[in-house]
Amino acid sequence: MKAVVQPLSALPLVAPSPEGSVLAELGLMTRETLGDRVTAELHNLLVSGRLAPGEKLSLRKVAEAVGVSMMPVREAVSRLAADGALEVLPGRAVRVPVLTLAQFRELTRIRLVVEGFAAEEAARCATPESVAAIGAHEAIFREAASAGVLDSGVAIAANRDFHFALYCAAGMPSLVEMIERLWLKAGPILNLDLRGEPRRIRGGSAVQAHATMLEGVRNRNPQATGEALRYDITAAAKHIEETGRLRAD
Repeated sequence: MKAVVQPLSALPLVAPSPEGSVLAELGLMTRETLGDRVTAELHNLLVSGRLAPGEKLSLRKVAEAVGVSMMPVREAVSRLAADGALEVLPGRAVRVPVLTLAQFRELTRIRLVVEGFAAEEAARCATPESVAAIGAHEAIFREAASAGVLDSGVAIAANRDFHFALYCAAGMPSLVEMIERLWLKAGPILNLDLRGEPRRIRGGSAVQAHATMLEGVRNRNPQATGEALRYDITAAAKHIEETGRLRAD
């Protein structure tokens, strides 16, 4: 099934918060294609890093938050569990997986190849409209990083929107779909980079990498754009490993 990812601008830009308040933001739904829509909403929370590794989900609370019965929620959880984005524990508890160090390193290596290629293609193919969209999200991220009081929710949202605006500029929908599946697993752990310890944002490495990517796209320089993207992923991965939050192999 192709997951539907909407821009994060459709969701309130707030810092990741306890499960109950996050789920309350999903809003009531119509009764049309409920399983697909619940899947898409949970998909958005995972990809954007608004659910953290190890966080448990109450199916009842999800159902109440979106105004549906338990059946479409179970359907959505089953789909996401099949993609490895959620895991069902004994007793039917559901949680966001905590990656092992080996799993995280494998995921990072794949992202470097796939997302690096997407960044390079974006530099080759970007239209003036897509360059403007990338620049708008880069500006939001830069402003969040330089604010006196860091709003990590805005930073997380702008980071995700920046990256996907870049990947969409490549003009390859199947490639973007592949990256969305990678971010289903990467999103929650990226949360640790941008929320738990903001020094990479304050230190400027992420801001500098985004600025270099934007400049590379504007100048139609695939090599510079790809290198900046790979640096951004590598720096984030290094910080995440240093947090000690990954499971031992």
